[in-house]
Amino acid sequence: MTSQPALEANVFARACASRQVLQNATGRWGVLALAALGEGPHRFGELRRHVDGVSERMLAQTLQQLERDGLVSRRAENTIPPRVEYSLTPLGSRVAEHLLGLIGVLEANIAEITAAQQDYDSTHE
Repeated sequence: MTSQPALEANVFARACASRQVLQNATGRWGVLALAALGEGPHRFGELRRHVDGVSERMLAQTLQQLERDGLVSRRAENTIPPRVEYSLTPLGSRVAEHLLGLIGVLEANIAEITAAQQDYDSTHE
């Protein structure tokens, strides 16, 4: 069996697979799902309540995309009703760590951000 040559990723190249993974991980719901799972495993309903505003359908699609990308793991127990738990894979944990860092910077500086937005809005009406 011959091994495949390693692919070189370049997110700036239109056809690079890393661009879609970046979009999945950093999209509105992807970031929030990964950050929430960075706190620990969650059942679907718990995750939906934690990520305020996401619809059931959108969260399901987001989790499927993140699972396909190897960032999220889905574990289903064969019970009635079925118990499904989501957690981060080792790769997902590394991604979530960076996202949580970004979230921390934004939250810590929200007053400065809000002031910049108000300044911008006042000069661009």
